[in-house]
Amino acid sequence: MLMKLLDDKEKIYLLDDNNFDFPTLNMMKDDLVAIGGDFHPQRIVNAYQNGIFPWFIDEYNYIHWFSPKKRMVLYPEEFRLTKSLKRVIKNKGFVVKSNERFEDVIKSCANIKRKHEDSTWISHEFIQAYTNLFHLEYAFSIECYLDDKLVGGLYGLLIGDVFCGESMFSLEKDASKVAFYHLCKQAKQNGIKIIDCQVYNEHLASLGAKEIPREEYFKILKNNS
Repeated sequence: MLMKLLDDKEKIYLLDDNNFDFPTLNMMKDDLVAIGGDFHPQRIVNAYQNGIFPWFIDEYNYIHWFSPKKRMVLYPEEFRLTKSLKRVIKNKGFVVKSNERFEDVIKSCANIKRKHEDSTWISHEFIQAYTNLFHLEYAFSIECYLDDKLVGGLYGLLIGDVFCGESMFSLEKDASKVAFYHLCKQAKQNGIKIIDCQVYNEHLASLGAKEIPREEYFKILKNNS
Protein backbone atom coordinates (compact mmCIF):
# COMPACT_ATOMS: atom_id res chain seq x y z
CA MET A 1 0.00 0.00 0.00
CA LEU A 2 1.46 3.35 -1.07
CA MET A 3 -0.51 5.41 1.47
CA LYS A 4 -2.27 4.44 4.65
CA LEU A 5 -5.78 5.84 5.17
CA LEU A 6 -5.74 7.42 8.62
CA ASP A 7 -9.25 8.84 8.69
CA ASP A 8 -11.88 7.27 6.45
CA LYS A 9 -14.45 9.99 7.21
CA GLU A 10 -12.15 12.89 6.30
CA LYS A 11 -10.02 10.95 3.79
CA ILE A 12 -6.67 11.87 5.32
CA TYR A 13 -3.69 9.74 4.33
CA LEU A 14 -0.32 8.96 5.89
CA LEU A 15 2.38 9.24 3.23
CA ASP A 16 4.86 6.45 2.70
CA ASP A 17 8.45 7.51 3.28
CA ASN A 18 9.67 5.31 0.43
CA ASN A 19 7.75 6.84 -2.47
CA PHE A 20 6.52 10.27 -3.50
CA ASP A 21 2.90 9.53 -4.38
CA PHE A 22 -0.01 11.69 -3.21
CA PRO A 23 -3.78 11.26 -2.99
CA THR A 24 -5.61 11.93 -6.25
CA LEU A 25 -8.62 14.21 -6.56
CA ASN A 26 -11.15 11.38 -6.13
CA MET A 27 -9.41 10.40 -2.87
CA MET A 28 -9.84 13.86 -1.32
CA LYS A 29 -12.64 15.14 0.89
CA ASP A 30 -11.48 17.98 3.11
CA ASP A 31 -8.72 20.59 2.73
CA LEU A 32 -6.16 18.53 4.66
CA VAL A 33 -5.45 15.48 2.48
CA ALA A 34 -2.28 13.91 3.90
CA ILE A 35 0.34 14.03 6.62
CA GLY A 36 3.87 12.69 6.87
CA GLY A 37 6.59 12.22 4.32
CA ASP A 38 9.59 14.50 4.05
CA PHE A 39 10.86 17.52 2.15
CA HIS A 40 12.67 15.67 -0.62
CA PRO A 41 12.61 18.02 -3.63
CA GLN A 42 10.85 15.49 -5.85
CA ARG A 43 8.15 14.95 -3.24
CA ILE A 44 7.45 18.69 -3.06
CA VAL A 45 7.37 19.07 -6.84
CA ASN A 46 5.05 16.06 -7.12
CA ALA A 47 2.78 17.64 -4.54
CA TYR A 48 2.40 20.89 -6.48
CA GLN A 49 1.91 19.00 -9.74
CA ASN A 50 -1.00 17.26 -8.02
CA GLY A 51 -2.59 20.39 -6.56
CA ILE A 52 -1.19 19.87 -3.05
CA PHE A 53 1.16 21.96 -0.92
CA PRO A 54 2.76 21.63 2.53
CA TRP A 55 1.49 24.14 5.08
CA PHE A 56 3.01 23.37 8.46
CA ILE A 57 4.77 20.78 10.61
CA ASP A 58 2.97 19.63 13.77
CA GLU A 59 4.42 18.88 17.20
CA TYR A 60 4.99 15.26 16.17
CA ASN A 61 7.14 16.39 13.24
CA TYR A 62 4.53 15.42 10.65
CA ILE A 63 4.23 17.62 7.57
CA HIS A 64 0.61 18.55 6.82
CA TRP A 65 -0.32 18.59 3.11
CA PHE A 66 -3.31 20.60 1.86
CA SER A 67 -5.47 20.89 -1.24
CA PRO A 68 -8.22 23.44 -0.45
CA LYS A 69 -11.73 22.75 -1.70
CA LYS A 70 -11.84 26.46 -2.60
CA ARG A 71 -8.63 27.51 -4.31
CA MET A 72 -7.58 31.16 -4.37
CA VAL A 73 -6.10 32.04 -7.77
CA LEU A 74 -5.32 35.06 -9.87
CA TYR A 75 -5.21 35.26 -13.65
CA PRO A 76 -2.34 37.67 -14.44
CA GLU A 77 -4.46 39.74 -16.83
CA GLU A 78 -7.00 40.27 -14.03
CA PHE A 79 -4.57 41.97 -11.65
CA ARG A 80 -6.29 45.08 -10.27
CA LEU A 81 -3.93 48.00 -10.80
CA THR A 82 -5.43 50.91 -8.91
CA LYS A 83 -4.61 54.55 -9.58
CA SER A 84 -2.89 54.81 -6.20
CA LEU A 85 -0.68 51.78 -6.90
CA LYS A 86 0.16 53.23 -10.32
CA ARG A 87 1.40 56.37 -8.58
CA VAL A 88 3.45 54.31 -6.12
CA ILE A 89 5.08 52.32 -8.94
CA LYS A 90 5.84 55.52 -10.86
CA ASN A 91 6.94 57.84 -8.08
CA LYS A 92 8.14 56.03 -4.97
CA GLY A 93 11.42 54.76 -6.38
CA PHE A 94 11.04 51.02 -5.81
CA VAL A 95 13.52 48.88 -7.75
CA VAL A 96 12.34 45.35 -8.53
CA LYS A 97 14.68 42.41 -9.17
CA SER A 98 14.28 38.64 -9.46
CA ASN A 99 16.13 35.73 -7.84
CA GLU A 100 19.03 37.71 -6.40
CA ARG A 101 18.26 37.20 -2.69
CA PHE A 102 15.89 34.24 -2.54
CA GLU A 103 16.93 33.05 0.91
CA ASP A 104 16.61 36.57 2.36
CA VAL A 105 13.09 36.78 0.93
CA ILE A 106 11.90 33.53 2.48
CA LYS A 107 13.52 34.39 5.81
CA SER A 108 11.83 37.79 5.74
CA CYS A 109 8.49 36.10 5.03
CA ALA A 110 9.12 33.88 8.07
CA ASN A 111 10.09 36.76 10.35
CA ILE A 112 7.45 39.33 9.45
CA LYS A 113 4.73 39.79 12.08
CA ARG A 114 1.22 39.31 10.72
CA LYS A 115 -2.18 40.13 12.13
CA HIS A 116 -3.99 37.24 13.82
CA GLU A 117 -0.85 35.03 13.76
CA ASP A 118 1.23 34.26 16.83
CA SER A 119 3.91 32.35 14.95
CA THR A 120 4.94 31.44 11.42
CA TRP A 121 4.52 28.13 9.59
CA ILE A 122 7.74 28.89 7.67
CA SER A 123 10.09 26.91 9.91
CA HIS A 124 13.78 26.20 9.37
CA GLU A 125 12.77 23.01 7.52
CA PHE A 126 10.65 25.03 5.08
CA ILE A 127 13.42 27.55 4.52
CA GLN A 128 15.94 24.82 3.76
CA ALA A 129 13.55 22.87 1.52
CA TYR A 130 12.54 25.83 -0.64
CA THR A 131 16.07 27.16 -0.82
CA ASN A 132 17.05 23.75 -2.20
CA LEU A 133 14.26 24.07 -4.76
CA PHE A 134 15.58 27.50 -5.70
CA HIS A 135 19.01 26.01 -6.44
CA LEU A 136 17.26 23.34 -8.52
CA GLU A 137 15.47 26.15 -10.45
CA TYR A 138 11.97 25.25 -9.31
CA ALA A 139 11.54 28.12 -6.83
CA PHE A 140 11.82 31.82 -7.63
CA SER A 141 11.67 35.15 -5.86
CA ILE A 142 10.73 38.70 -6.75
CA GLU A 143 12.37 41.36 -4.62
CA CYS A 144 11.47 44.98 -4.04
CA TYR A 145 14.21 47.42 -3.03
CA LEU A 146 14.16 50.99 -1.79
CA ASP A 147 17.48 52.84 -1.47
CA ASP A 148 19.25 49.49 -2.03
CA LYS A 149 17.46 47.91 0.94
CA LEU A 150 15.27 44.82 0.52
CA VAL A 151 11.86 46.04 1.70
CA GLY A 152 9.42 43.57 0.16
CA GLY A 153 9.05 40.51 -1.98
CA LEU A 154 7.51 37.13 -2.59
CA TYR A 155 8.51 33.61 -3.52
CA GLY A 156 6.94 30.51 -5.01
CA LEU A 157 7.35 27.58 -7.38
CA LEU A 158 6.91 27.51 -11.13
CA ILE A 159 5.18 24.32 -12.24
CA GLY A 160 4.80 24.45 -16.01
CA ASP A 161 2.71 27.53 -16.73
CA VAL A 162 1.35 27.81 -13.17
CA PHE A 163 3.14 29.95 -10.59
CA CYS A 164 2.42 28.59 -7.11
CA GLY A 165 2.82 31.53 -4.75
CA GLU A 166 3.94 30.73 -1.23
CA SER A 167 4.34 33.89 0.80
CA MET A 168 5.13 37.60 0.61
CA PHE A 169 6.37 40.28 2.97
CA SER A 170 6.53 44.04 3.17
CA LEU A 171 8.68 46.29 5.34
CA GLU A 172 7.62 49.40 3.44
CA LYS A 173 4.06 50.37 2.56
CA ASP A 174 2.95 48.85 -0.77
CA ALA A 175 6.24 46.98 -1.36
CA SER A 176 4.58 43.56 -1.55
CA LYS A 177 1.91 44.95 -3.88
CA VAL A 178 4.62 46.25 -6.19
CA ALA A 179 6.34 42.86 -6.14
CA PHE A 180 3.04 41.14 -6.91
CA TYR A 181 2.36 43.55 -9.77
CA HIS A 182 5.72 42.66 -11.29
CA LEU A 183 4.98 38.96 -10.82
CA CYS A 184 1.80 39.40 -12.89
CA LYS A 185 3.69 41.46 -15.46
CA GLN A 186 6.38 38.77 -15.82
CA ALA A 187 3.71 36.07 -15.90
CA LYS A 188 2.01 37.68 -18.89
CA GLN A 189 5.34 38.14 -20.65
CA ASN A 190 6.36 34.49 -20.10
CA GLY A 191 3.11 32.69 -20.76
CA ILE A 192 2.23 31.85 -17.16
CA LYS A 193 -1.51 31.31 -17.22
CA ILE A 194 -2.43 31.46 -13.56
CA ILE A 195 -1.01 32.35 -10.15
CA ASP A 196 -1.99 29.98 -7.37
CA CYS A 197 -2.61 31.91 -4.14
CA GLN A 198 -3.75 28.79 -2.24
CA VAL A 199 -6.34 30.04 0.28
CA TYR A 200 -8.52 33.12 0.62
CA ASN A 201 -6.68 36.27 1.59
CA GLU A 202 -8.38 39.66 1.77
CA HIS A 203 -5.24 41.45 0.60
CA LEU A 204 -4.94 39.26 -2.51
CA ALA A 205 -8.68 39.52 -3.18
CA SER A 206 -8.25 43.31 -3.35
CA LEU A 207 -5.66 42.75 -6.08
CA GLY A 208 -7.98 40.63 -8.21
CA ALA A 209 -7.56 37.10 -6.87
CA LYS A 210 -10.66 34.92 -6.55
CA GLU A 211 -11.71 31.49 -5.31
CA ILE A 212 -12.44 28.64 -7.72
CA PRO A 213 -13.52 25.05 -6.95
CA ARG A 214 -10.76 22.52 -6.36
CA GLU A 215 -11.99 20.54 -9.39
CA GLU A 216 -11.51 23.55 -11.65
CA TYR A 217 -7.98 24.09 -10.37
CA PHE A 218 -7.18 20.44 -11.08
CA LYS A 219 -8.41 20.84 -14.66
CA ILE A 220 -5.96 23.73 -15.05
CA LEU A 221 -3.14 21.54 -13.74
CA LYS A 222 -4.14 18.68 -16.05
CA ASN A 223 -4.03 20.97 -19.07
CA ASN A 224 -0.64 22.16 -17.83
CA SER A 225 0.90 18.67 -17.85
